[in-house]
Amino acid sequence: MAMDGARLFGRAYRRGVLDALPPPRRSVEGFRMRRGSRGLTAAAAAGEAFALRGAVITPDAAFDDGFVVVHGDTIAEVRRDAPAGVATVLDTGGVILPGLIDLHGHPEFNVFAAWEPPRRFGNRYQWRSSDIYRKLVRDPQNKLLTEVPAHTQLRYAEIRALTGGVTAIQGATGATRQEPLVRNVDLFVLGRQVARAMIDLPSSKNSRDFPRLQRILTGLGTGDIKAFYLHLCEGVRGDKRSTSEFERFLSFGAAVPGTVLIHASACDADQIRQLAAAGCKLVWSPQSNLRLYADTTLAAEALRAGMPVALGADWLPSGSTSLLAEMKVARRELARQGFPLAAADLVRMVTAGAAEVAGLADDLGSLLPGRPADILVLERHHPDPYENVALADPSWVELVLIGGDLSYARTDWYRDLALAGGAATVESVRAWGKEMTLDTGFRSTPQQPSPSLSAIRGLLTAAYPPVGPIYA
Repeated sequence: MAMDGARLFGRAYRRGVLDALPPPRRSVEGFRMRRGSRGLTAAAAAGEAFALRGAVITPDAAFDDGFVVVHGDTIAEVRRDAPAGVATVLDTGGVILPGLIDLHGHPEFNVFAAWEPPRRFGNRYQWRSSDIYRKLVRDPQNKLLTEVPAHTQLRYAEIRALTGGVTAIQGATGATRQEPLVRNVDLFVLGRQVARAMIDLPSSKNSRDFPRLQRILTGLGTGDIKAFYLHLCEGVRGDKRSTSEFERFLSFGAAVPGTVLIHASACDADQIRQLAAAGCKLVWSPQSNLRLYADTTLAAEALRAGMPVALGADWLPSGSTSLLAEMKVARRELARQGFPLAAADLVRMVTAGAAEVAGLADDLGSLLPGRPADILVLERHHPDPYENVALADPSWVELVLIGGDLSYARTDWYRDLALAGGAATVESVRAWGKEMTLDTGFRSTPQQPSPSLSAIRGLLTAAYPPVGPIYA
């Protein structure tokens, strides 16, 4: 039985997204046909535009007072003066920016509380095989995999992301066949799949996954694949296994534009520069690295070399509880590495810059007319909008729109904006002492309803009582 459990966990952890996937059960066209049944603002459901007023962060600048006009599922205008002919204007008094993009995680595992590693590890293979990790993470995960319905953990993680201001995540596996609550960037996004993801590099050219790696690299070369997420060299610099992994990565010809390296914490400065010169990109999760290895990636060296860098909160056992928290760790660590980062550049790492890394720069990460209305509003506590975002935590989240749908908002704003009548997916939640309304019905239908947070929490805690809380 122990061997069966180890096999079950390993399969779930290492699954990744290696191949092209079939579309979700319902097409994007089918979703658009049913818009307005729930979640959409009343103005949008009536075919009218509505506007959000506040400090606005655009791709080029931030202005202190402006308007973002939403029509249907799209941003119609971003302007400094009040829009004409827009009846519904919500004066947020906050900071309006694109929804955040979290480019590294293992969301099916994000139901656990933070883990305190008992020692410093040399690489990820050491903690994955440790006895304490088996007790705290692997065994509970095996229990959840067998006792709760499929995708329950993923939906809980999506709610966690949403309530932290994130509208797109990376890391859901190829086993996922449901429509997402937030966008999953390595699955289907806006009707297409632009990415692949691999947890472990093939051990040799004779490995079962090596032909799949070759197909991915071919897809990068033709442009059919825009981003290839690969865990590489996760450990401490000087670790022999990580050095061998780096050499194998180069020998496979995988150092190409479009390859997005996750962690690369064991790479030295010369290796970082070599990867940058090859056109690779980096997703950095400093909190998880520091917990497990007492050190992290030479991200400053990557930035100096011109390598695009995005952030990921990783998974809860060792990572941050939110992407907003991860931003603070990244900023402190870059300053320690001698590369102080302006708040505007930090914000770009989780918005427009992250969209570029993900191969979605034409769709996500920027407040621009014609883009999907993925929008975040934060409480305002600082005169500089960029610094306000850098200082924010999830308790500052006031409103989240995904594709124009009102997914999470202050309860008074939700009452003002939303359609009359409730749905089973709409519920009030107390988030850090603030009354909020959450709607998990984005893209669900009466035939395929999405469970509420209360229902999801009940399923998880019945099987595993110490599930990590969202509002903590």
